[in-house]
Amino acid sequence: MEYYNYIKSLHLIFVITWFAGLFYIPRLFVYQIEAFHKPSPEKEILGKQLKLMAKRLWHIITWPSAILATIFAVWLLILQPQWLQQPWMLVKLGFVLLLFIYHFITHIYYKQLQKDDVRKSSNYMRLWNEGATFILFAVIFLVILKSAINWVFGVVGIFVLGILLMLGFKLYKNIRSKNPDV
Repeated sequence: MEYYNYIKSLHLIFVITWFAGLFYIPRLFVYQIEAFHKPSPEKEILGKQLKLMAKRLWHIITWPSAILATIFAVWLLILQPQWLQQPWMLVKLGFVLLLFIYHFITHIYYKQLQKDDVRKSSNYMRLWNEGATFILFAVIFLVILKSAINWVFGVVGIFVLGILLMLGFKLYKNIRSKNPDV
């Protein structure tokens, strides 16, 4: 098991790059949606560039990172099968399932926007952008605290964070409505 820490390190590296992609792609969606509503030729110029950026991020960083993080996670569970007996790990795997659902829904949004099929508002995408943040907080608290009881406090903290983010979003929206260049 000399190689265990190498596998764990690779898992963490790809989790980080996966989250980086999940944090950034909705921001690109915000910009794509806003560019879609601009007049020509700005709409076409920005749209083409933002689609290219999203395509590279999604297919070169985010998807490969998700796959590699999963491969190394499964490998770790094969090496440490007793983790599957621990309540905190089962709760963590539940949050990982939510992360995959978030990823797949984000993929649907990606495909729609690549076809100029704008179904969501830029404000919706700003809120959607926070989904991965909630999951990240939950997973980090679970992994560090390793307790099925203490994770409840982490989840309560996530909801408090969510409320603060919503308040911050409303404040930003109010400021932006008064000054569109912000």
